[in-house]
This record gives sequence, C-alpha cells and structure tokens, in this order.
Amino acid sequence: MSGALARYRVMAYTVGVFLLVLVLVGVPLQYGANDPKVVAIVGPIHGFLYIIYLVAAFDLARRARLSFWQLVAMFAAGLLPFLAFFIEHRVTKLLRAHGAELARR
Repeated sequence: MSGALARYRVMAYTVGVFLLVLVLVGVPLQYGANDPKVVAIVGPIHGFLYIIYLVAAFDLARRARLSFWQLVAMFAAGLLPFLAFFIEHRVTKLLRAHGAELARR
C-alpha cells in the first residue's frame, strides 16, 4: 500500500500546484489582462493530470478500504484550490496511523 500512497501523494501535490497556477495566475491574467495563454496551456495539463490523480486516489482508497465520503473528499481535492494539500495531509496521516497500528499487532 505504500506504493499507492506515494503515487497518490505525488499526484495530489502535482494537481494541487497546477490548479493553484491556473486559478491564481491564469484566471487573473485571462480576465484582468486579456491574456488567455496561461489558461490555454495549464488548463488542459491540469485536466489530464486530474484524470491520473483520480485513478491514483481510487486505487489508494480501494487498497486502504477508505469510506465513500473519504473517496469523495479525495476526488474533490483536485477541483478546489488548496484542498489537495489539506486532504493529502489528512489521508497520509490516517494511513500512517493505521499502518503503525497494524505493525503493533
């Protein structure tokens, strides 16, 4: 499961950073300076990476037997700025605690 967690973490950070660039740089440039170049480049990249992120999140949720709502939170994390970092931290903390509990048994 550590491989699935590592893949999820990499994708969560990647998607989170691209979403922040899109929202905090691209959208203001598009509407404030009438320059849609950043959105035209970063938008499709984020969309493609989000699909990969969904696969990684689903794989991790399946392997770790996370609840439906935990999976929904993971899916939503790629759509709302800053949420990817928060949810990634929570999921990692939960799974590491669960792993430590299993190791004690």
